[in-house]
Amino acid sequence: MKNYIYKVIIAAIAIILVFKLTIGKEISQINKKINYFSTKEGRKEIVNSIKKEMRKANDRENYLDDEERILIKNFIEKIKKELELKN
Repeated sequence: MKNYIYKVIIAAIAIILVFKLTIGKEISQINKKINYFSTKEGRKEIVNSIKKEMRKANDRENYLDDEERILIKNFIEKIKKELELKN
């Protein structure tokens, strides 16, 4: 009976360690991000980084390269054709 109890205790400890090292680590990272978004300083920093990226985009001469332009143009034309068929 003692061997069974020892095996159960060892298995429980192993399961707890595996959980803490895998899923528990991910959960703690998610909690850190949630806490970061919930603070006033975190939200201000996020807004500032978005503004910074928008400034970078505005400074660029072209937003899209040639391949992206062609893809978007073809996609928009396809949507226009579908909308015309529905009317």
